[in-house]
Amino acid sequence: MRIALASDHAGFDLRQAVAAHLASLGHDVLDLGPAEKARCDYPDFAAKVAGAVVGGETELGILCCGTGVGMSMAANKVHGARAAVVSDCFSASATRQHNNANILCLGERVVGIGAALLIVDAFLGADFEGGRHAGRVQKIMDLEG
Repeated sequence: MRIALASDHAGFDLRQAVAAHLASLGHDVLDLGPAEKARCDYPDFAAKVAGAVVGGETELGILCCGTGVGMSMAANKVHGARAAVVSDCFSASATRQHNNANILCLGERVVGIGAALLIVDAFLGADFEGGRHAGRVQKIMDLEG
């Protein structure tokens, strides 16, 4: 699977660990930065990942910042992005199954690396169930106008 990945300075170390983990599983990682752990603005990187996902360049995206919240807020401004902040495996699976989330947002200051990698696996291992959830996801998308 091709997965877009980015962070800001507060999620830099987690992004590095996630990138290595994804590569070890055989995924094609599109790392959209930043290249170094210098202060930077998370909306810039959220826009890059959301654009890659919505534009069809990648199937899914993963964003890392301090809490995951800022990244999700920014990514969700991109038409077609469905970014979810997740800090447990159940929510990671459920947001794919029920909300058809296409971007996972993680907080380096919230979850440790070990837990984050389990969350990533849960997110990637789940598929959208469709059915009764499809209409709800469409209602979310209709809110974009």
